[in-house]
Amino acid sequence: MEASAGLVAGSHNRNELVVIRRDGEPGPKPLKHLSGQICQICGDDVGLTGEGELFVACNECAFPICRTCYEYERREGSQVCPQCKTRFKRLKGCARVAGDEEEDDVDDLENEFNFVGRDKHDGQYLAESMLQGHMSYGRGGDVEFPQVYHTLPMVPLLTNGQMVDDIPPEQHALVPSFMGGGGGKRIHPLPFSDPGLPVQPRSMDPSKDLAAYGYGSVAWKERMENWKQKQDKMQMSRNENGGKDWNNDGDGPDLPLMDEARQPLSRKLPISSSQINPYRMIIVIRLVIVGFFFHYRVTHPVPDAYALWLISVICEIWFAVSWILDQFPKWIPIERETYLDRLSLRYEKEGQPSQLANVDIFVSTVDPMKEPPLVTANTVLSILAVDYPVDKVSCYVSDDGAAILTFEALSETSEFAKKWVPFCKKFNIEPRAPEFYFQQKIDYLKDKVLPSFVKERRAMKREYEEFKVRINALVAKAQKVPEEGWTMQDGTLWPGNNVRDHPGMIQVFLGQSGGHDMDGNELPRLVYVSREKRPGFTHHKKAGAMNALVRVSAVLTNAPYLLNLDCDHYFNNSKAIREAMCFMMDPLVGKKVCYVQFPQRFDGIDRHDRYANRNTVFFDINMKGLDGIQGPIYVGTGCVFRRQSLYGFDAPKAKKPPTRTCNCLPKWCCCCCCFSGKSKKKKNTKTKNEKKNIRIMRRDSGTPPFALEGIEEGNEGIESEQSSIMSEKKLEKKFGQSPVFVASTLLENGGSLKNASPASLLKEAIHVISCGYEDKTDWGKEVGWIYGSVTEDILTGFKMHCHGWRSVYCIPHRPAFKGSAPLNLSDRLHQVLRWALGSVEIFLSRHCPLWYGYGGGLKWLERFSYINATVYPFTSFPLLAYCSLPAVCLLTGKFITPELSNVASLWFISLFISIFATSILEMRWSGIGIDEWWRNEQFWVIGGVSSHLFAVFQGLLKVLAGIDTNFTVTSKGGDDGDFSELYTFKWTTLLIPPTTLLVINIIGVVAGVSNAINNGYESWGPLFGRLFFAFWVIVHLYPFLKGLVGRQNRTPTIIIVWSILLASIFSLLWVRIDPFLPKSDGPVLEECGLDCN
Repeated sequence: MEASAGLVAGSHNRNELVVIRRDGEPGPKPLKHLSGQICQICGDDVGLTGEGELFVACNECAFPICRTCYEYERREGSQVCPQCKTRFKRLKGCARVAGDEEEDDVDDLENEFNFVGRDKHDGQYLAESMLQGHMSYGRGGDVEFPQVYHTLPMVPLLTNGQMVDDIPPEQHALVPSFMGGGGGKRIHPLPFSDPGLPVQPRSMDPSKDLAAYGYGSVAWKERMENWKQKQDKMQMSRNENGGKDWNNDGDGPDLPLMDEARQPLSRKLPISSSQINPYRMIIVIRLVIVGFFFHYRVTHPVPDAYALWLISVICEIWFAVSWILDQFPKWIPIERETYLDRLSLRYEKEGQPSQLANVDIFVSTVDPMKEPPLVTANTVLSILAVDYPVDKVSCYVSDDGAAILTFEALSETSEFAKKWVPFCKKFNIEPRAPEFYFQQKIDYLKDKVLPSFVKERRAMKREYEEFKVRINALVAKAQKVPEEGWTMQDGTLWPGNNVRDHPGMIQVFLGQSGGHDMDGNELPRLVYVSREKRPGFTHHKKAGAMNALVRVSAVLTNAPYLLNLDCDHYFNNSKAIREAMCFMMDPLVGKKVCYVQFPQRFDGIDRHDRYANRNTVFFDINMKGLDGIQGPIYVGTGCVFRRQSLYGFDAPKAKKPPTRTCNCLPKWCCCCCCFSGKSKKKKNTKTKNEKKNIRIMRRDSGTPPFALEGIEEGNEGIESEQSSIMSEKKLEKKFGQSPVFVASTLLENGGSLKNASPASLLKEAIHVISCGYEDKTDWGKEVGWIYGSVTEDILTGFKMHCHGWRSVYCIPHRPAFKGSAPLNLSDRLHQVLRWALGSVEIFLSRHCPLWYGYGGGLKWLERFSYINATVYPFTSFPLLAYCSLPAVCLLTGKFITPELSNVASLWFISLFISIFATSILEMRWSGIGIDEWWRNEQFWVIGGVSSHLFAVFQGLLKVLAGIDTNFTVTSKGGDDGDFSELYTFKWTTLLIPPTTLLVINIIGVVAGVSNAINNGYESWGPLFGRLFFAFWVIVHLYPFLKGLVGRQNRTPTIIIVWSILLASIFSLLWVRIDPFLPKSDGPVLEECGLDCN
């Protein structure tokens, strides 16, 4: 992929392909290549050995040190490696120093002992054999090294061949270390490989103590004891894991797990028992109280208000079921901890290329007027500056609106990135989105030690302000569209002038051959993608755009992991990808993880979070609870996927240990069992063979992608050529008519084509984003993002969990990503409306969790959470009715319960106490504040009586009548002042139901108080229950009321509300008392106006 190739546009169906090059585009800058490693002590070149290889002083960590510093450290220094603190071993040709006698396995016999007949060539073979033994340690069966056969000359034993203590010389204890008769995987004979050849003992100096060589001494016993302890620990670790994830390759149990680099990359942190056990007890107690409460409610109806009583009981039963669906998935909450240092030790060894996995990052945008280009540019800049190997990162930006404004803004962003990225990495700043970095109100000099930082920061801020001016100029220019349409710099018409009818477009802005920063260092890939759109085709909105990115990235880079972000979610933590890799690349748990979900955090929210935009109850309570079951649900952004899980494959199943058979059953029983199993086996033979073929084809990762016919199966191969062709046809039917993409799906560990030209890859990429590519395939049904709902995120994660995958919830100390949230009340309600509409669509589809996915890998408590996520909009009906009951009770003078006895009062009080106790204990173990919990409760009522209600009706119209509703993109934050839109009033029909509830409840309060005043003291007792009920509704709707009439620079809303209430009450009291009229004891006599005479 060349970054200077220009914009590639075309249509596969029309056989069109056009390359539009931009004028004045700078060419690639050469990388800076180092001639060799630099010594970390003196700064000179490390140098080479006599054999022409790089000199390595420490065989443990390969810390770069030159030979001069190595000899000086051994002779006059500490004799240990500065990095890993391991004692330097004596290398060939180096002088011996004090303490080398104990290192019997690296003795340079050529330089220490000069026996007659010794040849230098023999010593060379010995050293090579020793090096071979070290390099192959722990990799016994993986690499076949050439065996060295050479015979050392006869060296006399210390006993000179005589019998000592009746022990023959060949059985003497003084034997070489390579005579061990083991055959174990770790024992590598040095110069002898054939046990049939005579083995010569090792020569020893009679003047030295035997303990110096480690034989027959206390030191030898201690070393043996330490070795045994390590073996015992390894066996315990193996037993704890049940042998599930142990394999026989070089990273298996043959290497000691006690090494830091072999430790798990993450661990679970269960909630402490002192916090979780009381919480579970209260849940059980509350469940019992709810049972007794409903027993009382059902057995004690209200005869004079039977309709009110029945409606209230039905609503309360629905609330109880919703609480159960929401509560029990939170039974096993957990937290997780990652170890980034272990990840680096395991996959980023010094002096070797990084072994971290490649990651393709997706950014989706539609309308640059609602999603400002500057916001998208900041997200892209934070991606390009991420703390991850640059050759492992590729960023794909999907422009589903085919806007030239987005294209030009991305071009400006790629140029500014050449200055911004080296600045971020040089000074290690956070966050790496310039807009949010420069507006931080913190001490930016904290932990900065380089004197040039202040100067370079000022220069970079000036560069960014100039960049903002250029972006703003593009936005201003795009406000007025020319009559003939937009044209590019070379005069070519912009292919996307018609948003609903345009070819697919791909532009590689930064790539391997054209993406270098100002210092000459390589930058991550940056690719612009706009899929083809034609009239008459269904494009499936965001889900279709994400699936197009999946195919494009598979053709161009094919990273095994994907990260998707909304255009307004930037990297707040540059190590976020490493956090996810601690789970994905962990050999113990990573294979079954389909995605790692990060919580959503937001910038620019008002201090009180009036409309519960942070949603901390969901992200810090519900998601932690799901993580203890099968994993959190997918929330649409900030999620790292395993590519294979998006292809509809089942999760790998752990190998079950062989079951023990019992021989006590009679033979006829076994025969019956075998006979009954034969018929089933015959029925499933064809299906098993087909699955076997696909499984074998997936395993063969070395297949040339352009020719699926060339896949070979090996010992478990496909039995006939016809079955192979059938498997190919099934794969093409599932994934589409692209042999390059279909072949990429078989590569479990990813990897792009090495022998393909960039032009052929770009042509194939244009093919896979054509509008008709998904026809008659499984895309959107079983593969990729699933279609059928505007909340494709929940549906996609649900399908993965049904395939047996599990997900992981990762909450780093520094939030991984941050985004913008709608501040305006109307925008917030529309956002909640879209979420609820998607849930209704899932509930009314074949993917409803109530009846879909049984027999798969979905756990029961996880199913409860998905059922709750799809049925919660239907709570709007009982909630709306329940919030209307207080006003009806106050206006009619009736109530939903009869007069309470002492026992009944006990159940009511116990229920309220258990509700508050559950909430308090939830806040205790989750760490959220009471204000956040209360805002969530308030907006649950506000959204329930407005957005959820409309979502149910719109969903029913869409599914039953086929009337589709337009999806409105939520406006993202721009350059306005702080909270400028918080108090802006935008009328929408969603405001009608909560406004009506507020008005009728306020009227009910006034009417109830006036009625109590008129009826005297006895009517005040029953009134308090009705007033409490009404105030419960008004308090929950208070943020909505504040959004209607509140303003920072005006009279506070609470004063207005209480003024209206108190004025109405005092007016009624004034009318009732009427102090200015004269009082008389007798009846008032008036003239009737008739003449009685």
